[in-house]
Amino acid sequence: MRAVIQRAARAAVHIDGAVHGAIDRGLVVLLGVEPRDTEADADWLASKIVGMRIFSDEAGKMNLDLAGAQGELLVVSQFTLHASYKKGNRPGFTGAARPDHAIPLYAYFLTACERLTGAPPQRGRFGADMQVELVNDGPVTICLDTWNKE
Repeated sequence: MRAVIQRAARAAVHIDGAVHGAIDRGLVVLLGVEPRDTEADADWLASKIVGMRIFSDEAGKMNLDLAGAQGELLVVSQFTLHASYKKGNRPGFTGAARPDHAIPLYAYFLTACERLTGAPPQRGRFGADMQVELVNDGPVTICLDTWNKE
């Protein structure tokens, strides 16, 4: 699984002109699933994201996790995180999992986040044409990959 995590002052995902999910302070997670991903990968990634100490404390240091910052999650499926540009300039997406594998893992990831935070994350809709509105706070943007755990 691959994720781009952005600390947000506020964010929303719009589908067909209507707000589908929105948060105030928190994290926007763009999530890409690949064929070899498992529930164990989703658990690891959810735990890392929820526990990341990337919110400022009273001294201005990045010391608070999502709970300490009283933040929320907005999770958006993003198969384009697995784009390949090996041939030409048009990206290929064969590295992304097909929907029959990706949808259940996306749902599992959402459940794992809810288990860890006690609240269901806001979300986009898998496969929908979405517009994501985001005020990146900091800016702070972090990339995680379950197959390259740095």
